[in-house]
Amino acid sequence: MNTDIRRKDRVVTDHNQIIKIIDRAKILHLGLIDNKFPYIVPLHYGYEYDCSKDMFIFYMHGAKNGRKIDLIRSNSNACIELETDVELDSADDIPCQYGSFYSSVIGQGYATIVDDEEEKKRALNLLMENQTGRTFDFTEKMVAAVAVIKVEIREYTAKARVKMAQ
Repeated sequence: MNTDIRRKDRVVTDHNQIIKIIDRAKILHLGLIDNKFPYIVPLHYGYEYDCSKDMFIFYMHGAKNGRKIDLIRSNSNACIELETDVELDSADDIPCQYGSFYSSVIGQGYATIVDDEEEKKRALNLLMENQTGRTFDFTEKMVAAVAVIKVEIREYTAKARVKMAQ
């Protein structure tokens, strides 16, 4: 975990809080390297946390061919961003005083394409559990039809600006 961010008053370091942010966010923005410019795509995801390595492992799925798969194969460097609890903080008639309440996680790591069928099944179930609260039985045919992307994140930050109870 990296806590070297400007707004120290918004840093979230408690792993339970970070996990709550990741659980509440339902879309992960995956950033990949595409020549001179970043390529960012929003995706549903599942994840697991390896506390022995202080590492989050995110799984996403998609078509077996296409731009993101090509980019991962050419350069595994990746970043992720998730946000939740976003709400406008109104300042009435003072435009420069407006802000937002939010919780977010940003991380950097490496993306790979999962080939192992059992890992793909586990990854797809992590994704479905995160999105629906349920797990499923995946057939070989289902697993073979999709690509599963794995992103290991060891460098990450979490921030929050929460609304105070009134």
